[in-house]
Amino acid sequence: MRYILLLCLYVSVWSAYAAKIYFYKDADGHVHLTDRPTHDGFRKVTSSEWMHKPMQSLDTGSFAKNRKRYSSLVSRAARRYRVDESLLDAVITAESAYDPRAVSRAGAVGLMQLMPGTAKRYGVDDRYNPEDNVYAGTRYLRDLLLQFNNAELALAAYNAGENNVIRYDNKIPPFKETRRYVKKVMHYWSQYRSAM
Repeated sequence: MRYILLLCLYVSVWSAYAAKIYFYKDADGHVHLTDRPTHDGFRKVTSSEWMHKPMQSLDTGSFAKNRKRYSSLVSRAARRYRVDESLLDAVITAESAYDPRAVSRAGAVGLMQLMPGTAKRYGVDDRYNPEDNVYAGTRYLRDLLLQFNNAELALAAYNAGENNVIRYDNKIPPFKETRRYVKKVMHYWSQYRSAM
């Protein structure tokens, strides 16, 4: 359980490469993560500060609560589209840390961080709707797995778009963010599989 609670922090670390992330630990021990601090108690997270620290027990509150809340939805989507549930879990952890209201600077929304074009392709009108978001994101991931027949390439395509993977001769594009993303999801996937 301690590992699961720590995942949210690792997500914030990787996200810190692309955005300013701040954290605040409240009186109850809950860690709050945001890119828009609301008071002076928040402190900026830096990748060098957190990335290589050993796993430690952190109560990330909303991450554990939301992961439990959406676990049956993730299971249903994984079964329906025949995607490994641990992989789907890893993608959602990396994409949104199980925050259904998450919005990226690029405009991706929800648990699986759907971009407007992807949402339109899979018939999603409300990207904030957890069920629609997860089902569409899972279908997209499945389609990428079928297209590339390789999990790392599918993940690279999920992050950078399938055209970028194709453009670079069906290899992981040389984008730092994408390469970090693939490693991060593969790490989470390995951890989730070993915990089952």
